[in-house]
Amino acid sequence: MNTQTLRESATDAIRYWEPLRLAYNLALAIVVVAYFWRGYPASKLAVSLNLAFIIFILAVVANIAYCAAYVVDVFAQASGYCEMWRKHRWMLFAIGTLFAGVITRFVAMGIFQSSPN
Repeated sequence: MNTQTLRESATDAIRYWEPLRLAYNLALAIVVVAYFWRGYPASKLAVSLNLAFIIFILAVVANIAYCAAYVVDVFAQASGYCEMWRKHRWMLFAIGTLFAGVITRFVAMGIFQSSPN
C-alpha cells in the first residue's frame, strides 16, 4: 500500500519532470528550426517582431500543456500502481513530446512554407 503524501508525490513529480522540460523544449525548437531551414530563403520573409511574439506565445502554451504531466503523475503516484508508474512514466514523456512535436510541425509548416509537403 502506498502511504506517500501529496507533498511527497508533488516533490517527486517536480524532481522527475523539470529536468525533462529542457529536452521537451529542445525537441520543439529543433522542429521549428528544421522547418525554417527547409523553407529557407523564403522562410526568411516570415521573420518579424509579430512572429517572435507568436512563437513566444506558442512556447508558453506548449509549456502549460507540459504541466498536464503533473496531474497524471501525482494521481498515478497516489494509486496502488505507484511503483509500476515510476518505472514507466518515461512513456508519458515520450508520447507527450511526440504529440507536441507533431502539432509544432504543422504550425511551423504553416509559418515557413508557402505550400505544405
